[in-house]
Amino acid sequence: MESRAWHEALRAQFPMIAGNPDVAYLDSAATSQKPQAVLDAVMDYLTTGNANAARGTYPWANRTTARIAAASSRLRQFLADSSDVSGVHFVSGTTEGLRVVARDWLAPQLRPGDEILVPFADHSANLLPWEEAAALTGARVLPLPYDTAHDYAHREITVSPRTRLIAATHVHHVYGNDMNVHRLRALAPDVPICLDAAQSFGHLPLSVTDLDVDFVVFSGHKAMALPGTGAIWSRNRRGPALTPAGWAGSPNTSGIISLAAAMDWLDEAGLPRIAAWNRALGVRLTEGLSAMPEYEVLGCQRSLRADSPVQQRHGIVTFRHREINSNDLGFILAADGLLVRADEHCQAPEGEKTSSVRVSFHVYNSPEEVDRLLDCLRRLR
Repeated sequence: MESRAWHEALRAQFPMIAGNPDVAYLDSAATSQKPQAVLDAVMDYLTTGNANAARGTYPWANRTTARIAAASSRLRQFLADSSDVSGVHFVSGTTEGLRVVARDWLAPQLRPGDEILVPFADHSANLLPWEEAAALTGARVLPLPYDTAHDYAHREITVSPRTRLIAATHVHHVYGNDMNVHRLRALAPDVPICLDAAQSFGHLPLSVTDLDVDFVVFSGHKAMALPGTGAIWSRNRRGPALTPAGWAGSPNTSGIISLAAAMDWLDEAGLPRIAAWNRALGVRLTEGLSAMPEYEVLGCQRSLRADSPVQQRHGIVTFRHREINSNDLGFILAADGLLVRADEHCQAPEGEKTSSVRVSFHVYNSPEEVDRLLDCLRRLR
């Protein structure tokens, strides 16, 4: 694993983690903890320059407007965007962002019989907006098929002249798999791809140049920023440029400033190192679970190894006990100071039908916390 000194120095920067040494927070796929640098950036803004952006001409308002513009530029840099026509639109999170793309960009272009390829076994937020757009226009929503590796079955995907958009997930919110989205472009060189990056942004490096997608949508609160903020990055080359409909209203200035500070923190900490750390914790947990036949780890079994020939898992491990209800198991773990998510994880209709326990890591988690979780799970045998 990465240097322990590097990890301990980063872990100490999270007040919620440092202030609760008896608690292991293992639910970062739901929301991440915030480093002190992000909290300081927000407090500095609120106490030295709080004003509304693009609504006044006095210095405080001008500085706020400039900080929002700087956050847009920072996001393009963070996504390795070299385009001169791309756009950034701040939203409340992934769900709103996907609905904006579906309602304001895709729906006006759709005609009866047009097709949208959508994952039916991922998060419901990446299904419902596209179904709404189809219902308004007479278009059809077709499933992105899965294969036995719990990856998009790229060889089975059929792109027709009526395909208007592919909605894809970067990292699966239950299995933790990299869904190998880059393969989709070879199948559909001219079809826009909208990427749900809720579980990848701020967890691993994300290059829009390498992926060649047309939209990236994410939530800031999963990437160490404040709740209620997120963004849509749009390439603006395949199809018309994205222009959200209606009056924009006041932006979430505190949230946007926290997002810019979070990107600075993640870059300084080293996003590739963070991704490697989280993967190593996931491997440590799955290796421990594999020695206990009472537990079933969900997803492709071949992808559990660190050197997986199938795809990488990125710090998310989901499992069930074969006899104990997962919701009960979540309460048992919480009583031992192990905070996990235990439910059905907001999955779309073709996802898992039975509740499970999801453990999700970030850089503030430690190998000792994984071992502590495994010890608790062994005692239940």
